[in-house]
Amino acid sequence: MLALEGGSWGQTLGAQGRALKGLRGVLVCSAHWETPGPFHLTSAPRPGILHDFSGFPDALFDLDYPALGSPLLARKAADLLATAGLDAVLEPRPLDHGTWVPLRYLLPDAEVPVVQLSLPRPRTPALLLAAGRALAALRQTAVLIVGSGGIVHNLGRLDWAEASGPRPWAEAFDSWVRAELAAGHDLSDWRTAPGAAESVPTSEHLDPLFVALGAGGAPPEVLFDGWQLGSLSLTIYRFA
Repeated sequence: MLALEGGSWGQTLGAQGRALKGLRGVLVCSAHWETPGPFHLTSAPRPGILHDFSGFPDALFDLDYPALGSPLLARKAADLLATAGLDAVLEPRPLDHGTWVPLRYLLPDAEVPVVQLSLPRPRTPALLLAAGRALAALRQTAVLIVGSGGIVHNLGRLDWAEASGPRPWAEAFDSWVRAELAAGHDLSDWRTAPGAAESVPTSEHLDPLFVALGAGGAPPEVLFDGWQLGSLSLTIYRFA
């Protein structure tokens, strides 16, 4: 629903997008694309988008994000991963909502080519950090690297009435992640953190952060701090 009701979260992304000048491409690792085996990269010149959800208002299914793809960027990313010993294959797949929803606010004109990176199965934080480090070279060529997921994402514990703020376990895990990032740590021991079991029942929404962290290196800045439905963190980090 953030695609329709972005509020302050969407405004923050929009302001960040307006501050980015001269972008030549965007590479997004989304929580919503998992692939068995190696990494996959979207390679279609015009990827289109997936409305990969159901049970939502018709207005969501009317949305589009007509960005171009970039076979050249996809190939360059695959080559960088291969140089680091990481297998990657190209796939002419549409962009899922983990990619196009934030990009509608970040880059609303859809004028910058977009490539999406999958989350391989099986995977570890070390593998995703290595991928991010390998892809960091793209940043020197005016390519923005985005990790799209959620620090806390538990659909089974939603507070639909939003009768209170974030759950204590959600706040505890979100605060732990923030402190670890500020200290320059790699979060690889996240499963031992307070509130981890409730906050990350499955890892796919946290995992894009490791790609961004590997690519970003230095501790990030917190751009936005907010919550939805008690157990969905909307925190946005920016790596300088």
